[in-house]
Amino acid sequence: MRNRINKRRQRRKGAALVEFAVVAPVMILFTMGLIDVGRMTMVKQMLINASREGARQATLLDASTDSIKSEIAGQLANSGIKATVTTTPTNLTGAAPGSQVTVTVSASADQVSWTGASMFMSGKTLSASTTMRRESM
Repeated sequence: MRNRINKRRQRRKGAALVEFAVVAPVMILFTMGLIDVGRMTMVKQMLINASREGARQATLLDASTDSIKSEIAGQLANSGIKATVTTTPTNLTGAAPGSQVTVTVSASADQVSWTGASMFMSGKTLSASTTMRRESM
């Protein structure tokens, strides 16, 4: 009787090992995907905030494209994000008061991923854009 119980336990341990071998890769893939999507959401929010701050600075009469780029680079530097910044119009000194200024901040998803080459976001670009009016006199 005791011998039969020991054999059942050994077979059950083998079944649990097979079940783990089947489920573990799926769970690891799911967890890595969640981490990747969470990171991309966090980076997207940082880009939105940086574009908003850059656009706010662009509304000032003494703003320049270089000052906006350095402001945005300073905000994103702590997070290790290297972004591309574009402003429209490109020359802010010639922009008339009351005209619209758009600041776009972009970063490569491959560069900001914590899990390496993401199968979901590979080759994509995260970007955020904010438009505000320049201050008038």
